[in-house]
Amino acid sequence: MKTHINLFIAFFRSGILGFGGGPSAIPLVHKEVVTTFKWMNDDEFSDVLALGNTLPGPINTKMAGYIGYRVAGVLGMINAVLSSIVPSILMMIVLLTTLTAFKDQPWVSGMTRGVIPVVVVMMAVLTWDFFKKSNQGLGWKISVTLLLVSFLLIELVHVHPGIVIAILLAYALFKPNKQKEEEKQKQRGAN
Repeated sequence: MKTHINLFIAFFRSGILGFGGGPSAIPLVHKEVVTTFKWMNDDEFSDVLALGNTLPGPINTKMAGYIGYRVAGVLGMINAVLSSIVPSILMMIVLLTTLTAFKDQPWVSGMTRGVIPVVVVMMAVLTWDFFKKSNQGLGWKISVTLLLVSFLLIELVHVHPGIVIAILLAYALFKPNKQKEEEKQKQRGAN
């Protein structure tokens, strides 16, 4: 029962504070899942995020479904998905019934403008954390090269991000892990 309560709390918090959709919710889910409740590590979370980005639909609910299932089975999946969408439903009811009267007020538009820099900083911190972790598996040169190639494919060639992610996942399957190779060499040296 405690696991289900924790699942509800984790995804309710990320849902209620994730103003602006997926980009703002991802760092919040990361904090809850990796740091607070320690249901997975950074590498597992980045795998879930990459897989979730290849599928259609809101990223927060996809991640909630997978993580909930992994932590507590089918009931955990249902709990996590519902707790991630309940804040949006409640906020829509509140906003549609009360803020429509105030929509022309400067403080309402100021709220939305004030949230954007916070979301950008949260995404930048999460991206930097993932980039630092990539040094362990790939090294800086390959990480920067993959980052630049991905950017060029998405922004200049207009390749769909899901295709780029699928290509990078395929690359990761066939590329030997730098850390595993070093461990094998140490074992060979010890023998």
